[in-house]
Amino acid sequence: MNKKTLCVEDLRKRILSQDIAPGSDLDEVSLSQRYGISRTPLREILHRLAGDGYVRLEENRGAKVVSMDLSVMRVFFQTAPLVYSSVARQAAENRTGRQLDDLKETQAAFTIAAKARETEQAALLNHRFHEIIGEMAQNPYLFASLKRMLIDHTRLSQTFFRPHSEADVGRVSKAIDQHDAMISAIEAREPSLAIDLTLQHWDLSRDQIENYVRPDPLPLDVISMKDHKNAV
Repeated sequence: MNKKTLCVEDLRKRILSQDIAPGSDLDEVSLSQRYGISRTPLREILHRLAGDGYVRLEENRGAKVVSMDLSVMRVFFQTAPLVYSSVARQAAENRTGRQLDDLKETQAAFTIAAKARETEQAALLNHRFHEIIGEMAQNPYLFASLKRMLIDHTRLSQTFFRPHSEADVGRVSKAIDQHDAMISAIEAREPSLAIDLTLQHWDLSRDQIENYVRPDPLPLDVISMKDHKNAV
């Protein structure tokens, strides 16, 4: 693998795992030094990442990792179930045997990582799991939308794959089981069942993902402006 390919793959991984935070500036000098490539091929890489939805290029301001502000998240939560369900239906109708084998292999690796609480690896393998289903659909329009959506979903899913309670652990275990059921439905070419399982899978993670963008409640001892009108 050459330096440019390594740079692309590593930057994708770092963005998806939030090693590079949403909205961060990407300094060309630092990146050139880190990956041992000159500015010209680096700019080609940044343009490629921008085309894939990982990076935003701003005139005279360089490159930034795509943000996850409230307006973006609102559209994400509205769009995700529509895209996932459409992809699942067409995957069940159009999948190939080779793709099914790839999906099962990815699921096996995902199961190991999720059970071991390897947050980053589980999130990246979950990303690949849903990407393969997108490839199965054989719909370039849907696949483009899915790939862009998966960037944010994978970044948000860091919280889902970092369980803090027994209930959280149970949700991760259920997600593994749902993946297995989705594979079975796709293998059996049952699009209606694939859609139903996919929407259940989305519902399972949605609340946890929403916690990422929902602010923590204020502490109970915060001064009430209503009761303390003269407070400054």
